[in-house]
Amino acid sequence: MATLKNLPRSMGARTKSVIRAGMATIIVVSLAGCSSTATPTLVPNAVTEQNPLDMKYYPSDEPVKLGILRFHEGNFGLAQQYFQNAVETTPKDTTAWVGLAASYDRLGRYDLADRSYAAAVKLVGVTPSILNNQGYSYMLRGDLSRAQASFNMAIRLDPSNAKAANNLALLYQSAKFVERPPDAVERTQPPDTCGKVACGQ
Repeated sequence: MATLKNLPRSMGARTKSVIRAGMATIIVVSLAGCSSTATPTLVPNAVTEQNPLDMKYYPSDEPVKLGILRFHEGNFGLAQQYFQNAVETTPKDTTAWVGLAASYDRLGRYDLADRSYAAAVKLVGVTPSILNNQGYSYMLRGDLSRAQASFNMAIRLDPSNAKAANNLALLYQSAKFVERPPDAVERTQPPDTCGKVACGQ
C-alpha cells in the first residue's frame, strides 16, 4: 500500500495535496462504513405499554399532569380541557384518553366518555384498568348490570385488581341499601279517578 512517505519526490506539491485529500476521503468513507447505522430498539413503557416512537414530540406531559391534578381536585371541567389538549397533541397517549373519558363521566357527557374509552381500547386493547373505569362510568349512569359485568371482567383479567374489587363491593353495597320512602309503591299506582263512587266497566 502506498503511503504519503512513499510518494516519489518528482511529484509536485499540488499533486501530493490532491492525493492526500483523496486518501483522507477514502479513510473517512471506510470508517463511516464500519459504524453501525442500526437504530436502537426502544422498549415500550411498562405502565402504558406504549412505544416512545408512537408519540409525537411534545416538550412535556404537562397537560396530562395538570388534567390529573384538576381531576383529583374535583374540577372536572378544567381536567377535561387539559386532557383534550393532551389527546390532540399526543393522540396515542392512553392515559390522556382515559383521563378525558373519566372527566366526561363526571360531567355527565357519557356519549363523549364512550368515544374516549373506545379510543383508548383501540390503542392498547381491553385492559383491566379501562374495564374498571368503564364499569365506574356505567355505575354513574345507573346501569348497574353493565357496571357489574365490566368490574367482573376486569377482575377476571387481573385477580389482584383492588380498584375493580372495591368498585364491585361499592356496587353491591349501593344495590343493597337503595332507600325508598314507605309510600313509594303506593305513589307508583295510577290515581283513582273514580273516587269513592264505583266506576262502570
